[in-house]
Amino acid sequence: DIAEAMVATMRRSKGGFNPVFMMFDSGSRGSRDQIRQLAGMRGLMAKPQKKLTGGIGEIIESPIKSNFREGLSVLEYFISTHGARKGLADTALKTADAGYLTRRLVDVAQDVTITEEDCGTILGLEMSALKEGEDIIEPLRERIVGCVALEEVMDPHELDEDGRPKVLVEAGKLVIEETSQAIEDAGIETVKIRSVLTCEAKRGVCRMCYGRNLATMDMVDLGEAVGILAAQSIGEPGTQLTLRTFHIGGTAARIAEQTVRKTKVEGVIEHGDRLTFVETPDKQRIVTSYEGELILKAAAHGGTSGTAASKLSVHSRFQVPLGATLMVDDGQTVAKDGILFTWDPYTNPIMTDVGGLVRFVDIVDDETVREELDEITGRRQRVIIEDREKKLHPHIEVVQKKGDKEKRLRDFVIPEGAQLMIEDGQEVYAGQVLAKVSREAYKTRDITGGLPRVAELFEARRPKDPATISEVDGVVRFGEIKRGKREIWVHPEEGEAQLYEVPAGKHLRVHEGDRVRAGDRLTEGPVNPHDILRIKGPRAVQEYLLNEVQEVYRLQGVKINDKHIGVIVRQMLQKVKVVEPGDTEFLEGENVDKLIFSEINERAVKKGGKPSTREPLLLGITKASLTTQSFISAASFQETTRVLTDAAIRGAKDDLLGLKENIIIGHLIPAGTGIYRYHDIEIEPPEGFTPPTPPLEAALPAAGAPAPSPFREEVEAE
Repeated sequence: DIAEAMVATMRRSKGGFNPVFMMFDSGSRGSRDQIRQLAGMRGLMAKPQKKLTGGIGEIIESPIKSNFREGLSVLEYFISTHGARKGLADTALKTADAGYLTRRLVDVAQDVTITEEDCGTILGLEMSALKEGEDIIEPLRERIVGCVALEEVMDPHELDEDGRPKVLVEAGKLVIEETSQAIEDAGIETVKIRSVLTCEAKRGVCRMCYGRNLATMDMVDLGEAVGILAAQSIGEPGTQLTLRTFHIGGTAARIAEQTVRKTKVEGVIEHGDRLTFVETPDKQRIVTSYEGELILKAAAHGGTSGTAASKLSVHSRFQVPLGATLMVDDGQTVAKDGILFTWDPYTNPIMTDVGGLVRFVDIVDDETVREELDEITGRRQRVIIEDREKKLHPHIEVVQKKGDKEKRLRDFVIPEGAQLMIEDGQEVYAGQVLAKVSREAYKTRDITGGLPRVAELFEARRPKDPATISEVDGVVRFGEIKRGKREIWVHPEEGEAQLYEVPAGKHLRVHEGDRVRAGDRLTEGPVNPHDILRIKGPRAVQEYLLNEVQEVYRLQGVKINDKHIGVIVRQMLQKVKVVEPGDTEFLEGENVDKLIFSEINERAVKKGGKPSTREPLLLGITKASLTTQSFISAASFQETTRVLTDAAIRGAKDDLLGLKENIIIGHLIPAGTGIYRYHDIEIEPPEGFTPPTPPLEAALPAAGAPAPSPFREEVEAE
């Protein structure tokens, strides 16, 4: 906010001709952050770090209060040099990382070119604006511009001459800036477009699915090497991002967390079907669901919410975190800037949704619980620690007493590091917090965390300690703890219950009796992309990878078009795993190209045999490059001896379809004017065409005389 005020003051001074302001406003030098350090204060600095990989950057507690104009004290200057040193060291290390990432990307996507006009697919993606709660991160118009519409888009509010809804863009036509703006102005929420991810071209991609070439702003040409274009578009910011930390000089930028969620427009609030809450004795409504959401319905723009004519449509959805305090009823009308709910962004609560008496189980002083002094508040608090012998598994039961009998209502696993908020034997009400788990220490996000993250996504690595994901829709029931593992059963409506074994200390996201859907996380932790593929299918994993990669670049303020990431993700999903070989020569568990798989299957069916079955496969970019159809391209990438031995044993044949193999052999590359459709073209002259006489023949001397030598020395010697 102070930076805002400072910029405003500078804009006013000297009638907008303040030299410093002109310098950074025109974009020639300097950024807002640097001006802030010049006139405001330098702010918090990041500690130097031992780890090279993108760990969590610590922050030095005391901020540098002076700025460059007043001058820094000796200590402040010393702390500042940390930042500068970090910047230089990082740059040196990260340039190499970024270069290697680019090389892997180029290698996986090198043979993707535009091979045909139209693959004729009926598939596409449904695009809508990217939102976080109400904040539109990327509006719909920016996401669909330069793509081809899959179905025609009609304006629901406007009619053409014949009284039909006005067509804004026809199916199979490119969406340009004007049409995308018109689509957004018409209040259309989703548009179906053709995408590289759903293209069914046999090799490469087709023109219609790719859409506009971002270099020329026209429809992409046949033979354009879009794979290499994509790889460079993703890799290049990587090398730039390496320089980012360096310029700001290690100032730690941290995202201030919000604690209230307000609406930006007036409308009607509805509770989502998975939102559950309880009322506490002091009449507060506390949310007890993990996946709950509030839906805000607002009048389509143009109409005001008062008029009867305007229909309400879904404006935005808000994810409501567990433990939030709800401020609105179902169906309530909210004004602009109305508060929907408040929550504590720094801790994850473990709370009970029923009232009763608390019983501590396995919570023993100095074995699984320890008193610590909280540095910030100065209060003493009891924190759960791990039992050294791993025999005790702390949990809290909520019981109901009837006479002498006790009935166990709930059982909460308390992970290590949680702070206890209640005492043993205490009476609790529904919605009371039993313990708090603090969220990760504030992370300073810089691209050191970013580049490894991008590489991790493209390599489709399994994260360490991933979340357990439910494979079916159903109701959660807890089993017992055996050998340090807790059993979680998910009972579907029909069919057998699924069993998941989870380490006993892990923080659970579900309670006894919760309804979960396939793909919901049962425990806290990062998601394994292979799990998403197995449970929700290729479509979901494509979306996950695309959004996660974009997230990293967006934090850095870098815009990359979705189609570039789409090209790479498409290459990661081009193989399938054979499940049942049927009457084909495949082996069970073999990884085969989708194309070859379907060709051989068709042959088997024609002969009257049984076709083989498959499951989709997600390969990291290195693995995908090494298993391409061309062994020459793979051998020139990595592990040359292994690739060549494999190829020799198989007696592999290289059809020279990609760019790399052709370069290595010295052929014309099959891209641009070298694509196969331009080979062997014979040009016939039109009728009555006489070739003009070449002008050289007139100038040449008669046949008998020797030609004069062009070299002076030779002439002199003669």
